[in-house]
Amino acid sequence: MTKPVTIARPSDGLFYPTADEFFGRLLPLALTYDDVSLATLYSEILPRDVDLATQLSESLRLQIPILSADMDTVTESRMAIAMALNGGLGLIHCNLAPKDQVKEVARVKRHIHGLIQDPITVSPEFSIGDVLTMIEQRHFSFQTFPVVDTEGRLVGLLPGSIVKERYRAKKVTEAMTPRARLTVAQERDLGSDPIRYADTFFSEHIGINKMLVVSDDDHLRGLVTSTDVERILGEAKSRRKASRDAHFRLVAGAAVAPVRTPAGALDRDQIVGHVGQLVEENVDAVAVSTAHGHSAGVGDMVRLLRGAFPNLTIIAGNVTSAAGVEFLAECGADAIKVGQGPGSICTTRMVAGVGIPQLTALYVASKGARTRGVRLLADGGIVKSGDIVKALTLADAVICGGLLAGCREAPGEILEINGKLYKQYRGMGSLAAMKAGSAARYGHDKEDTTRKISAEGIEALKEVSGSVDAVLAELIGGVQSGMGYLGARTLPDLRARARFVHVTAAGQREAAAHDVIEVSTRKN
Repeated sequence: MTKPVTIARPSDGLFYPTADEFFGRLLPLALTYDDVSLATLYSEILPRDVDLATQLSESLRLQIPILSADMDTVTESRMAIAMALNGGLGLIHCNLAPKDQVKEVARVKRHIHGLIQDPITVSPEFSIGDVLTMIEQRHFSFQTFPVVDTEGRLVGLLPGSIVKERYRAKKVTEAMTPRARLTVAQERDLGSDPIRYADTFFSEHIGINKMLVVSDDDHLRGLVTSTDVERILGEAKSRRKASRDAHFRLVAGAAVAPVRTPAGALDRDQIVGHVGQLVEENVDAVAVSTAHGHSAGVGDMVRLLRGAFPNLTIIAGNVTSAAGVEFLAECGADAIKVGQGPGSICTTRMVAGVGIPQLTALYVASKGARTRGVRLLADGGIVKSGDIVKALTLADAVICGGLLAGCREAPGEILEINGKLYKQYRGMGSLAAMKAGSAARYGHDKEDTTRKISAEGIEALKEVSGSVDAVLAELIGGVQSGMGYLGARTLPDLRARARFVHVTAAGQREAAAHDVIEVSTRKN
Protein backbone atom coordinates (compact mmCIF):
# COMPACT_ATOMS: atom_id res chain seq x y z
CA MET A 1 0.00 0.00 0.00
CA THR A 2 1.38 3.37 -1.03
CA LYS A 3 2.03 5.70 1.88
CA PRO A 4 0.18 9.02 1.49
CA VAL A 5 2.41 12.00 0.82
CA THR A 6 1.96 15.38 2.46
CA ILE A 7 2.63 17.91 -0.28
CA ALA A 8 2.71 21.03 1.87
CA ARG A 9 1.78 22.21 5.35
CA PRO A 10 -0.43 25.30 5.60
CA SER A 11 2.20 26.96 7.81
CA ASP A 12 4.76 26.72 4.99
CA GLY A 13 2.94 29.49 3.19
CA LEU A 14 3.63 31.88 6.05
CA PHE A 15 7.37 31.48 5.56
CA TYR A 16 7.50 30.77 1.80
CA PRO A 17 4.75 32.88 0.20
CA THR A 18 3.62 33.16 -3.41
CA ALA A 19 4.89 36.00 -5.58
CA ASP A 20 1.86 38.21 -4.87
CA GLU A 21 2.17 37.71 -1.12
CA PHE A 22 5.96 37.95 -1.07
CA PHE A 23 6.40 41.18 -3.03
CA GLY A 24 3.36 42.73 -1.33
CA ARG A 25 4.92 42.22 2.10
CA LEU A 26 8.16 43.94 1.07
CA LEU A 27 6.74 47.18 -0.31
CA PRO A 28 8.47 49.47 -1.23
CA LEU A 29 11.71 47.43 -1.10
CA ALA A 30 13.00 46.39 -4.55
CA LEU A 31 14.93 43.16 -5.03
CA THR A 32 17.12 41.46 -7.58
CA TYR A 33 18.06 37.81 -8.12
CA ASP A 34 20.57 37.34 -5.30
CA ASP A 35 18.13 38.86 -2.81
CA VAL A 36 15.74 35.94 -3.25
CA SER A 37 15.73 32.14 -3.06
CA LEU A 38 13.04 29.66 -4.08
CA ALA A 39 11.58 27.15 -1.64
CA THR A 40 11.72 23.48 -2.59
CA LEU A 41 8.44 21.57 -2.92
CA TYR A 42 7.35 17.95 -3.13
CA SER A 43 8.38 16.65 -6.54
CA GLU A 44 7.75 13.68 -8.79
CA ILE A 45 9.70 15.36 -11.60
CA LEU A 46 13.27 14.44 -12.52
CA PRO A 47 15.34 17.16 -14.22
CA ARG A 48 15.49 15.13 -17.43
CA ASP A 49 11.67 15.11 -17.60
CA VAL A 50 11.39 18.91 -17.67
CA ASP A 51 9.91 20.57 -20.78
CA LEU A 52 11.43 24.03 -21.32
CA ALA A 53 9.44 25.04 -24.40
CA THR A 54 8.01 28.55 -24.37
CA GLN A 55 5.82 30.67 -26.60
CA LEU A 56 6.81 34.25 -27.56
CA SER A 57 3.73 34.77 -29.72
CA GLU A 58 1.04 32.65 -31.34
CA SER A 59 3.42 31.87 -34.20
CA LEU A 60 6.82 31.76 -32.48
CA ARG A 61 7.69 28.87 -30.20
CA LEU A 62 11.12 28.17 -28.73
CA GLN A 63 12.40 24.89 -27.32
CA ILE A 64 14.38 26.65 -24.57
CA PRO A 65 13.51 30.00 -22.93
CA ILE A 66 16.77 31.78 -23.80
CA LEU A 67 17.48 34.54 -26.34
CA SER A 68 20.83 36.07 -27.17
CA ALA A 69 20.88 39.85 -26.78
CA ASP A 70 20.64 42.26 -29.71
CA MET A 71 24.13 43.64 -28.99
CA ASP A 72 26.89 44.19 -31.52
CA THR A 73 29.37 42.11 -29.52
CA VAL A 74 26.90 39.27 -28.93
CA THR A 75 24.58 38.41 -31.82
CA GLU A 76 25.18 38.19 -35.53
CA SER A 77 24.38 35.21 -37.77
CA ARG A 78 26.84 32.73 -36.19
CA MET A 79 25.40 33.31 -32.73
CA ALA A 80 21.81 33.26 -34.02
CA ILE A 81 22.42 29.96 -35.80
CA ALA A 82 23.93 28.40 -32.68
CA MET A 83 21.06 29.69 -30.52
CA ALA A 84 18.39 28.29 -32.86
CA LEU A 85 20.15 24.92 -33.17
CA ASN A 86 20.06 24.70 -29.38
CA GLY A 87 16.37 25.60 -29.23
CA GLY A 88 16.61 29.33 -28.52
CA LEU A 89 16.55 32.53 -30.57
CA GLY A 90 19.18 35.08 -31.55
CA LEU A 91 18.29 38.77 -31.95
CA ILE A 92 20.66 40.17 -34.58
CA HIS A 93 21.72 43.68 -33.60
CA CYS A 94 20.97 46.80 -35.64
CA ASN A 95 24.43 48.40 -35.55
CA LEU A 96 24.76 47.23 -39.14
CA ALA A 97 23.93 48.74 -42.49
CA PRO A 98 20.33 47.67 -43.25
CA LYS A 99 21.40 45.50 -46.18
CA ASP A 100 24.01 43.78 -44.03
CA GLN A 101 21.47 43.00 -41.30
CA VAL A 102 19.19 41.48 -43.95
CA LYS A 103 22.11 39.31 -45.11
CA GLU A 104 22.75 38.17 -41.53
CA VAL A 105 19.11 37.10 -41.16
CA ALA A 106 19.26 35.36 -44.54
CA ARG A 107 22.30 33.35 -43.41
CA VAL A 108 20.33 32.03 -40.46
CA LYS A 109 17.17 31.24 -42.41
CA ARG A 110 19.12 29.48 -45.18
CA HIS A 111 21.45 27.64 -42.84
CA ILE A 112 22.00 23.95 -43.40
CA HIS A 113 23.53 22.41 -40.30
CA GLY A 114 27.18 21.59 -40.88
CA LEU A 115 27.38 23.33 -44.26
CA ILE A 116 29.48 26.49 -44.13
CA GLN A 117 27.62 28.53 -46.73
CA ASP A 118 30.08 31.44 -46.84
CA PRO A 119 33.49 29.84 -46.34
CA ILE A 120 36.50 32.12 -46.03
CA THR A 121 38.27 32.07 -49.38
CA VAL A 122 41.50 33.44 -50.83
CA SER A 123 42.31 34.88 -54.22
CA PRO A 124 44.70 33.25 -56.69
CA GLU A 125 46.55 36.57 -56.69
CA PHE A 126 47.45 36.24 -52.99
CA SER A 127 50.85 35.20 -51.75
CA ILE A 128 51.25 32.80 -48.84
CA GLY A 129 52.45 35.84 -46.89
CA ASP A 130 49.11 37.55 -47.56
CA VAL A 131 47.30 34.50 -46.23
CA LEU A 132 49.47 34.38 -43.09
CA THR A 133 48.77 38.06 -42.44
CA MET A 134 45.02 37.50 -42.84
CA ILE A 135 45.09 34.57 -40.40
CA GLU A 136 46.96 36.66 -37.83
CA GLN A 137 44.77 39.75 -38.17
CA ARG A 138 41.46 37.86 -38.09
CA HIS A 139 42.52 35.25 -35.52
CA PHE A 140 41.53 32.28 -37.68
CA SER A 141 42.01 28.87 -36.07
CA PHE A 142 42.30 27.13 -39.46
CA GLN A 143 44.76 27.38 -42.36
CA THR A 144 43.09 25.60 -45.29
CA PHE A 145 41.21 27.82 -47.75
CA PRO A 146 39.25 27.36 -50.98
CA VAL A 147 40.67 29.47 -53.79
CA VAL A 148 38.13 31.29 -55.97
CA ASP A 149 38.37 33.72 -58.85
CA THR A 150 36.74 37.16 -58.99
CA GLU A 151 33.42 35.61 -60.05
CA GLY A 152 33.35 33.09 -57.20
CA ARG A 153 34.30 30.05 -59.23
CA LEU A 154 36.41 27.40 -57.54
CA VAL A 155 39.96 27.28 -58.94
CA GLY A 156 41.73 25.28 -56.21
CA LEU A 157 42.27 24.46 -52.56
CA LEU A 158 45.13 25.87 -50.47
CA PRO A 159 46.15 23.16 -47.95
CA GLY A 160 47.11 24.19 -44.43
CA SER A 161 50.36 22.22 -44.65
CA ILE A 162 51.63 24.79 -47.18
CA VAL A 163 50.60 27.89 -45.23
CA LYS A 164 53.93 28.27 -43.44
CA GLU A 165 56.44 31.04 -42.95
CA ARG A 166 59.02 29.30 -45.14
CA TYR A 167 56.69 29.59 -48.17
CA ARG A 168 55.73 33.23 -47.53
CA ALA A 169 56.99 34.48 -50.90
CA LYS A 170 55.19 31.88 -53.01
CA LYS A 171 51.95 32.60 -54.85
CA VAL A 172 48.77 30.78 -53.87
CA THR A 173 48.56 29.43 -57.43
CA GLU A 174 51.94 27.73 -56.97
CA ALA A 175 50.96 26.06 -53.70
CA MET A 176 47.28 25.17 -54.19
CA THR A 177 45.79 21.91 -55.34
CA PRO A 178 44.22 22.90 -58.69
CA ARG A 179 40.52 22.43 -59.42
CA ALA A 180 41.14 19.56 -61.86
CA ARG A 181 42.60 17.45 -59.04
CA LEU A 182 39.86 18.18 -56.49
CA THR A 183 37.01 15.82 -55.68
CA VAL A 184 33.94 17.96 -55.02
CA ALA A 185 30.23 17.55 -54.34
CA GLN A 186 27.49 19.01 -56.52
CA GLU A 187 24.98 21.23 -54.75
CA ARG A 188 22.08 19.47 -56.48
CA ASP A 189 23.14 16.10 -54.99
CA LEU A 190 23.06 17.12 -51.32
CA GLY A 191 19.37 16.35 -50.91
CA SER A 192 17.49 17.01 -47.67
CA ASP A 193 20.23 15.63 -45.39
CA PRO A 194 23.61 17.08 -46.44
CA ILE A 195 25.33 15.75 -43.31
CA ARG A 196 24.48 12.14 -44.18
CA TYR A 197 25.62 12.83 -47.74
CA ALA A 198 28.90 14.27 -46.44
CA ASP A 199 29.37 11.30 -44.10
CA THR A 200 29.11 8.95 -47.08
CA PHE A 201 31.38 11.24 -49.13
CA PHE A 202 34.18 11.13 -46.55
CA SER A 203 33.82 7.36 -46.15
CA GLU A 204 34.19 6.86 -49.90
CA HIS A 205 37.13 9.26 -50.36
CA ILE A 206 39.90 8.24 -48.00
CA GLY A 207 42.19 11.08 -46.97
CA ILE A 208 39.83 13.90 -47.95
CA ASN A 209 38.65 15.88 -44.93
CA LYS A 210 36.96 18.85 -46.63
CA MET A 211 34.00 18.52 -48.96
CA LEU A 212 33.73 21.49 -51.30
CA VAL A 213 30.22 22.05 -52.66
CA VAL A 214 29.84 23.65 -56.09
CA SER A 215 27.01 24.61 -58.41
CA ASP A 216 26.59 23.35 -61.95
CA ASP A 217 28.70 26.26 -63.22
CA ASP A 218 31.41 25.57 -60.59
CA HIS A 219 30.64 28.47 -58.25
CA LEU A 220 31.60 27.63 -54.68
CA ARG A 221 28.42 27.07 -52.63
CA GLY A 222 29.77 25.77 -49.38
CA LEU A 223 32.21 23.68 -47.40
CA VAL A 224 31.77 20.75 -45.02
CA THR A 225 34.61 19.40 -42.87
CA SER A 226 34.91 15.81 -41.71
CA THR A 227 35.44 16.95 -38.10
CA ASP A 228 32.16 18.91 -38.20
CA VAL A 229 30.33 15.87 -39.58
CA GLU A 230 31.71 13.63 -36.85
CA ARG A 231 30.82 16.17 -34.17
CA ILE A 232 27.30 16.70 -35.49
CA LEU A 233 26.57 12.99 -35.82
CA GLY A 234 27.97 12.44 -32.34
CA GLU A 235 25.76 15.18 -30.93
CA ALA A 236 22.64 14.09 -32.79
CA LYS A 237 21.36 11.98 -29.91
CA SER A 238 22.16 14.51 -27.19
CA ARG A 239 21.39 17.86 -28.86
CA ARG A 240 18.07 19.31 -27.83
CA LYS A 241 15.50 20.01 -30.47
CA ALA A 242 16.21 23.06 -32.63
CA SER A 243 13.81 26.01 -32.87
CA ARG A 244 12.39 26.01 -36.38
CA ASP A 245 9.58 27.69 -38.27
CA ALA A 246 6.70 25.98 -40.08
CA HIS A 247 8.97 25.34 -43.08
CA PHE A 248 11.71 23.72 -40.96
CA ARG A 249 14.02 26.75 -41.21
CA LEU A 250 15.90 27.93 -38.13
CA VAL A 251 14.22 30.85 -36.37
CA ALA A 252 15.86 34.27 -36.36
CA GLY A 253 15.11 37.67 -34.86
CA ALA A 254 16.41 41.15 -35.63
CA ALA A 255 16.48 44.45 -33.75
CA VAL A 256 15.22 47.56 -35.52
CA ALA A 257 15.79 51.20 -34.63
CA PRO A 258 13.33 54.11 -34.90
CA VAL A 259 14.77 55.94 -37.94
CA ARG A 260 13.60 59.54 -38.14
CA THR A 261 13.34 62.23 -40.79
CA PRO A 262 15.21 65.57 -40.35
CA ALA A 263 11.94 66.99 -38.98
CA GLY A 264 11.90 64.40 -36.19
CA ALA A 265 9.05 62.22 -37.42
CA LEU A 266 9.43 58.47 -37.93
CA ASP A 267 10.70 57.75 -41.44
CA ARG A 268 7.87 55.40 -42.36
CA ASP A 269 9.13 54.52 -45.82
CA GLN A 270 12.61 53.64 -44.64
CA ILE A 271 11.41 51.63 -41.63
CA VAL A 272 8.77 49.69 -43.52
CA GLY A 273 11.13 49.14 -46.43
CA HIS A 274 13.84 47.67 -44.19
CA VAL A 275 11.52 45.49 -42.11
CA GLY A 276 9.82 44.42 -45.34
CA GLN A 277 13.16 43.09 -46.57
CA LEU A 278 13.62 41.23 -43.27
CA VAL A 279 10.14 39.74 -43.68
CA GLU A 280 10.98 38.69 -47.22
CA GLU A 281 13.89 36.75 -45.73
CA ASN A 282 11.35 35.15 -43.33
CA VAL A 283 12.52 36.81 -40.12
CA ASP A 284 10.51 35.40 -37.21
CA ALA A 285 10.55 38.43 -34.89
CA VAL A 286 11.68 42.03 -34.81
CA ALA A 287 12.66 43.78 -31.59
CA VAL A 288 12.10 47.49 -31.06
CA SER A 289 14.65 47.86 -28.28
CA THR A 290 15.36 51.12 -26.52
CA ALA A 291 16.47 52.05 -23.03
CA HIS A 292 13.06 53.65 -22.36
CA GLY A 293 10.29 51.65 -23.99
CA HIS A 294 7.42 53.36 -22.17
CA SER A 295 7.63 56.36 -24.47
CA ALA A 296 5.71 57.94 -27.32
CA GLY A 297 8.43 57.22 -29.87
CA VAL A 298 8.58 53.50 -29.16
CA GLY A 299 4.79 53.29 -29.10
CA ASP A 300 4.60 54.97 -32.51
CA MET A 301 7.24 52.57 -33.87
CA VAL A 302 5.35 49.49 -32.62
CA ARG A 303 2.05 50.81 -34.03
CA LEU A 304 3.71 51.46 -37.38
CA LEU A 305 5.12 47.92 -37.56
CA ARG A 306 1.90 46.29 -36.38
CA GLY A 307 -0.09 48.16 -39.01
CA ALA A 308 2.32 47.26 -41.80
CA PHE A 309 3.00 43.66 -40.72
CA PRO A 310 -0.05 42.30 -38.88
CA ASN A 311 1.32 38.74 -38.58
CA LEU A 312 4.88 39.57 -37.52
CA THR A 313 6.02 38.79 -33.96
CA ILE A 314 6.99 42.14 -32.40
CA ILE A 315 9.17 42.39 -29.30
CA ALA A 316 9.34 45.79 -27.62
CA GLY A 317 10.97 47.36 -24.59
CA ASN A 318 12.54 48.04 -22.29
CA VAL A 319 10.18 48.76 -19.38
CA THR A 320 10.03 48.15 -15.63
CA SER A 321 6.34 48.73 -14.88
CA ALA A 322 2.91 47.23 -15.44
CA ALA A 323 1.87 50.48 -17.12
CA GLY A 324 4.78 50.17 -19.54
CA VAL A 325 3.80 46.60 -20.42
CA GLU A 326 0.16 47.56 -20.95
CA PHE A 327 1.16 50.54 -23.11
CA LEU A 328 3.33 48.47 -25.46
CA ALA A 329 0.75 45.68 -25.57
CA GLU A 330 -1.91 48.19 -26.62
CA CYS A 331 0.44 49.43 -29.35
CA GLY A 332 0.68 45.89 -30.74
CA ALA A 333 3.69 44.18 -29.15
CA ASP A 334 3.57 40.42 -28.57
CA ALA A 335 6.45 40.22 -26.08
CA ILE A 336 7.83 42.89 -23.78
CA LYS A 337 11.45 43.24 -22.64
CA VAL A 338 11.84 44.07 -18.96
CA GLY A 339 15.02 45.59 -17.55
CA GLN A 340 16.62 48.99 -17.18
CA GLY A 341 20.16 48.94 -15.88
CA PRO A 342 20.70 45.34 -14.67
CA GLY A 343 23.29 44.37 -17.31
CA SER A 344 26.93 43.97 -16.31
CA ILE A 345 28.01 46.64 -18.80
CA CYS A 346 25.03 48.98 -18.32
CA THR A 347 25.40 52.15 -16.23
CA THR A 348 21.93 53.65 -16.72
CA ARG A 349 21.14 53.61 -13.00
CA MET A 350 24.41 55.36 -12.18
CA VAL A 351 24.23 57.92 -14.99
CA ALA A 352 20.51 58.67 -15.05
CA GLY A 353 19.56 57.68 -11.51
CA VAL A 354 16.67 55.51 -12.77
CA GLY A 355 15.95 51.80 -12.97
CA ILE A 356 14.52 49.06 -10.78
CA PRO A 357 16.28 45.97 -9.40
CA GLN A 358 15.40 43.26 -11.83
CA LEU A 359 13.28 40.75 -9.90
CA THR A 360 10.92 43.42 -8.55
CA ALA A 361 10.73 44.94 -12.04
CA LEU A 362 9.71 41.55 -13.41
CA TYR A 363 7.05 41.07 -10.77
CA VAL A 364 5.50 44.49 -11.34
CA ALA A 365 5.64 44.01 -15.12
CA SER A 366 4.03 40.59 -14.79
CA LYS A 367 0.91 42.24 -13.36
CA GLY A 368 0.47 44.10 -16.63
CA ALA A 369 1.32 41.06 -18.74
CA ARG A 370 -1.43 39.01 -17.08
CA THR A 371 -4.10 41.57 -17.92
CA ARG A 372 -2.98 41.97 -21.55
CA GLY A 373 -2.01 38.37 -22.38
CA VAL A 374 1.47 39.26 -23.61
CA ARG A 375 4.79 37.54 -22.92
CA LEU A 376 7.63 38.89 -20.79
CA LEU A 377 11.36 38.67 -21.53
CA ALA A 378 13.73 39.19 -18.61
CA ASP A 379 16.52 41.28 -20.16
CA GLY A 380 19.75 41.69 -18.20
CA GLY A 381 21.29 40.75 -14.87
CA ILE A 382 21.54 37.01 -15.59
CA VAL A 383 24.92 35.72 -14.38
CA LYS A 384 24.16 32.08 -13.49
CA SER A 385 21.59 29.38 -14.16
CA GLY A 386 19.86 29.96 -10.82
CA ASP A 387 19.05 33.52 -11.94
CA ILE A 388 17.28 32.08 -14.98
CA VAL A 389 15.14 29.83 -12.78
CA LYS A 390 14.14 32.81 -10.63
CA ALA A 391 13.43 34.97 -13.69
CA LEU A 392 11.23 32.28 -15.24
CA THR A 393 8.95 32.29 -12.21
CA LEU A 394 7.74 35.64 -13.56
CA ALA A 395 8.80 35.76 -17.22
CA ASP A 396 8.40 33.58 -20.33
CA ALA A 397 12.07 33.72 -21.36
CA VAL A 398 15.34 35.45 -20.58
CA ILE A 399 17.75 37.46 -22.71
CA CYS A 400 21.46 36.88 -22.14
CA GLY A 401 24.37 39.10 -23.20
CA GLY A 402 27.39 38.77 -20.95
CA LEU A 403 26.98 35.01 -20.50
CA LEU A 404 27.31 34.54 -24.27
CA ALA A 405 29.73 37.35 -25.17
CA GLY A 406 32.78 35.16 -24.54
CA CYS A 407 31.61 32.37 -26.85
CA ARG A 408 33.47 31.81 -30.09
CA GLU A 409 30.24 32.42 -32.02
CA ALA A 410 29.98 35.99 -30.70
CA PRO A 411 31.27 38.70 -33.08
CA GLY A 412 33.52 40.47 -30.57
CA GLU A 413 37.20 40.91 -31.40
CA ILE A 414 39.55 38.41 -29.71
CA LEU A 415 42.45 39.84 -27.70
CA GLU A 416 45.31 38.04 -25.96
CA ILE A 417 46.42 39.48 -22.59
CA ASN A 418 49.06 37.75 -20.48
CA GLY A 419 48.48 34.46 -22.24
CA LYS A 420 44.68 34.52 -21.84
CA LEU A 421 42.16 35.11 -24.62
CA TYR A 422 39.40 37.68 -24.22
CA LYS A 423 36.58 38.98 -26.37
CA GLN A 424 35.46 42.57 -26.63
CA TYR A 425 32.10 43.19 -24.93
CA ARG A 426 30.39 46.55 -24.79
CA GLY A 427 27.06 47.95 -23.74
CA MET A 428 24.87 49.36 -26.48
CA GLY A 429 24.88 52.55 -24.42
CA SER A 430 28.67 52.85 -24.54
CA LEU A 431 30.10 55.73 -26.55
CA ALA A 432 31.63 53.38 -29.13
CA ALA A 433 28.38 51.47 -29.67
CA MET A 434 26.30 54.65 -29.92
CA LYS A 435 28.69 56.13 -32.46
CA ALA A 436 28.38 52.89 -34.43
CA GLY A 437 24.60 53.26 -34.61
CA SER A 438 22.81 52.53 -31.32
CA ALA A 439 22.47 56.15 -30.18
CA ALA A 440 18.75 56.11 -30.97
CA ARG A 441 18.25 53.55 -28.18
CA TYR A 442 19.19 56.26 -25.70
CA GLY A 443 17.44 59.26 -27.24
CA HIS A 444 20.53 60.59 -29.05
CA ASP A 445 21.43 61.10 -32.68
CA LYS A 446 24.78 59.56 -33.63
CA GLU A 447 25.31 62.32 -36.21
CA ASP A 448 24.78 65.10 -33.66
CA THR A 449 28.24 66.39 -32.77
CA THR A 450 27.08 69.63 -31.15
CA ARG A 451 25.73 68.07 -27.96
CA LYS A 452 27.45 65.84 -25.43
CA ILE A 453 26.28 62.23 -25.57
CA SER A 454 26.02 60.74 -22.07
CA ALA A 455 27.16 57.13 -22.15
CA GLU A 456 24.93 54.63 -20.32
CA GLY A 457 27.24 51.66 -20.80
CA ILE A 458 30.87 50.67 -20.77
CA GLU A 459 33.34 48.74 -22.91
CA ALA A 460 34.81 45.63 -21.31
CA LEU A 461 36.38 42.23 -21.91
CA LYS A 462 35.00 38.73 -21.39
CA GLU A 463 37.29 35.73 -21.13
CA VAL A 464 36.76 33.38 -24.09
CA SER A 465 34.42 30.66 -22.83
CA GLY A 466 34.19 28.09 -25.62
CA SER A 467 31.10 27.26 -27.65
CA VAL A 468 27.49 28.33 -27.29
CA ASP A 469 26.60 24.62 -27.14
CA ALA A 470 28.65 24.15 -23.97
CA VAL A 471 27.45 27.33 -22.26
CA LEU A 472 23.78 26.62 -22.99
CA ALA A 473 24.12 22.99 -21.90
CA GLU A 474 25.36 24.14 -18.49
CA LEU A 475 22.67 26.80 -18.15
CA ILE A 476 19.86 24.48 -19.19
CA GLY A 477 21.10 21.77 -16.86
CA GLY A 478 20.81 24.23 -13.98
CA VAL A 479 17.32 25.30 -15.00
CA GLN A 480 16.16 21.70 -15.25
CA SER A 481 17.60 21.02 -11.81
CA GLY A 482 15.81 24.02 -10.32
CA MET A 483 12.49 22.99 -11.83
CA GLY A 484 12.99 19.48 -10.50
CA TYR A 485 13.34 20.87 -6.97
CA LEU A 486 10.00 22.63 -7.38
CA GLY A 487 8.23 19.68 -8.98
CA ALA A 488 7.58 21.72 -12.12
CA ARG A 489 7.41 19.84 -15.42
CA THR A 490 6.73 22.93 -17.55
CA LEU A 491 7.34 26.67 -17.31
CA PRO A 492 3.67 27.39 -16.48
CA ASP A 493 4.03 24.85 -13.65
CA LEU A 494 7.12 26.71 -12.42
CA ARG A 495 5.27 30.03 -12.34
CA ALA A 496 2.34 28.46 -10.50
CA ARG A 497 4.41 26.61 -7.91
CA ALA A 498 7.12 29.17 -7.10
CA ARG A 499 7.43 30.21 -3.46
CA PHE A 500 9.85 32.94 -2.39
CA VAL A 501 12.03 33.87 0.55
CA HIS A 502 14.06 37.05 1.13
CA VAL A 503 17.78 36.32 1.61
CA THR A 504 20.07 38.41 3.81
CA ALA A 505 23.70 39.20 3.03
CA ALA A 506 24.71 36.32 5.32
CA GLY A 507 22.34 34.05 3.44
CA GLN A 508 23.92 35.09 0.14
CA ARG A 509 27.36 34.18 1.48
CA GLU A 510 26.06 30.86 2.74
CA ALA A 511 24.57 30.04 -0.68
CA ALA A 512 27.95 30.18 -2.44
CA ALA A 513 30.95 27.97 -1.81
CA HIS A 514 32.58 29.15 1.40
CA ASP A 515 35.19 28.28 4.04
CA VAL A 516 37.11 26.06 1.63
CA ILE A 517 40.01 26.32 -0.78
CA GLU A 518 38.54 25.55 -4.17
CA VAL A 519 40.49 23.10 -6.35
CA SER A 520 40.36 23.80 -10.06
CA THR A 521 39.47 20.86 -12.29
CA ARG A 522 39.90 22.76 -15.54
CA LYS A 523 41.89 20.85 -18.14
CA ASN A 524 44.56 22.68 -20.11
